[in-house]
Amino acid sequence: MAGITQPFLAELEQEASTTRRVLERVPEDRLDWQPHPRSMTLGQLALHVANIPGAFARMGQLDAFDAATAQFSPPSPESVDQVLNVLDSGVSDARSFLSGLDDAGAMAPWRLLHGERELFTVPRIGLVRRLMLNHWYHHRGQVVMYLRMLDQAVPSVYGPSGDENPFAAAVNA
Repeated sequence: MAGITQPFLAELEQEASTTRRVLERVPEDRLDWQPHPRSMTLGQLALHVANIPGAFARMGQLDAFDAATAQFSPPSPESVDQVLNVLDSGVSDARSFLSGLDDAGAMAPWRLLHGERELFTVPRIGLVRRLMLNHWYHHRGQVVMYLRMLDQAVPSVYGPSGDENPFAAAVNA
């Protein structure tokens, strides 16, 4: 179905591939590493990134979400494979959510609450932009920084990284 969600679906597909490339670089033996005591460990952060599309797709099916009921203590994964499996499942859930959302549903109000207090109301598609996608990119950027701090090769995200230049082959061809 063509509609307001089509560009978001296309973006989800492109960014899922990029996110997978980043998460595949997470070193299995460094899942418990953290750059600062107040920071998440690399494993917690990677699993959080993997969870975002599916978690917000599930929230988007509701009319409101009460953040007072949320668990903000991120779990630690047992392996990078677990992280990648969570990502694949969450992207599939997000794809289904967006594919099933008609224009009226996309523009319907969605509310974030904290108990009885309303934090904000946005069109449901605003939840997708702000919390599913922008939030995802923010935390993926943190994973990239963790990788750099651990001297791991950083994949290209939106252009060349210090380790990877997707344009080099075309330039040298």
